[in-house]
Amino acid sequence: MAQDLIGCKLCTQTNGILTSGIIVETEVYNGRTDKACHAYSNKRTPRTQIMYEKGGIAYVYFVYGMHYLFNVVTNKKEFADAVLIRAIEPTDGLEEMYARRKMNVNGKLLTGGPARLAQALGIDKQLNGESLEGNKVWIESRNSDFEGELEATKRIGVDYAGEDANLLWRFSIIGNPFVSK
Repeated sequence: MAQDLIGCKLCTQTNGILTSGIIVETEVYNGRTDKACHAYSNKRTPRTQIMYEKGGIAYVYFVYGMHYLFNVVTNKKEFADAVLIRAIEPTDGLEEMYARRKMNVNGKLLTGGPARLAQALGIDKQLNGESLEGNKVWIESRNSDFEGELEATKRIGVDYAGEDANLLWRFSIIGNPFVSK
């Protein structure tokens, strides 16, 4: 699923304003075996409960007391798996994205990273559990003319997960300038 999401368009509609971008980077999280996953070893908390729902909904959480991150719940009910959307190449609503990010200079910092893209798209806790087939946040299929070679690398910021930190579960389009560093 993480590889299949690359090249799809992530869209939000907030206060009548459409913002979107092509997904260029993702990371996989598995609740049963992955020590980097919030639901590792089937841990259920108010925060992780949404991951146990049927796939096709948003899992949005708050980190470091300042950033929202957007994930796609991907498995069947009771299997806590999700894909973190790490970066998008912006396509629609750029003026609004720059305003939300308080930026006035064009550049990859607009949406190159999970916190940046969430802020640019207006994603916050209110979208947690939202269907990805609705009109607030949704994912459109990859265009048939999509081209891009993918690479698999280690995930970012999960060193605490021991050997699981070395899993090649981060996928990105090689050479895309919006991929996070």
